[in-house]
Amino acid sequence: RRFAVILHGVMAQTPEPDNDAALVAQSRAGNAAAFEQLVRRHYRTAFAVALAICGSRADAEDVCQDAIIKALEKLDSCRAPDRFGPWLSEIVRNHALNALDHARVRRADPLEDDSGADERTPDRNLERRELAGRLERALATLSPREREVVVLHDLDGWNHRAISRMIGTSEVMSRQLLFTARRALRALLDDVKAQENLS
Repeated sequence: RRFAVILHGVMAQTPEPDNDAALVAQSRAGNAAAFEQLVRRHYRTAFAVALAICGSRADAEDVCQDAIIKALEKLDSCRAPDRFGPWLSEIVRNHALNALDHARVRRADPLEDDSGADERTPDRNLERRELAGRLERALATLSPREREVVVLHDLDGWNHRAISRMIGTSEVMSRQLLFTARRALRALLDDVKAQENLS
């Protein structure tokens, strides 16, 4: 679960108490602060869904921004306000899949663009960036479904029933995808670490 620990370090946020229905009602009444609170509460999961599909943090951020705007525009169509989180995640998922259909994702570019800034950061921040980059490149080797399962399960604690509903498969297949993804990630990360030790 080393990759899960890295994910938590990169994207962890403190969850807030559940009260989505009230916040949705306030948002529909024009309370911008209420909608902002909804977004803060569910952004980590939304980002996890986008990252799992896109494989790139930069692309995931773009997808989330577009999806949040869409969610605000369609807020009146949210039939279960107490389940705003899953509703937002479904919008994010659709946007991410559409992004893959319209443009091939350049997975490694965002990491390379920050190389100059890395040299000016403290050693700990540089190491964290390297770990995050290593994980991102490892995730990019998985299939979109494998990424969705491993990120949702290991980052955000979704159970297999919820994951299977989100990606449209069985719980058994969700477990199999998680097993396969974890094994592939572990092998790849171990191989990278071994190569670094030899260099």
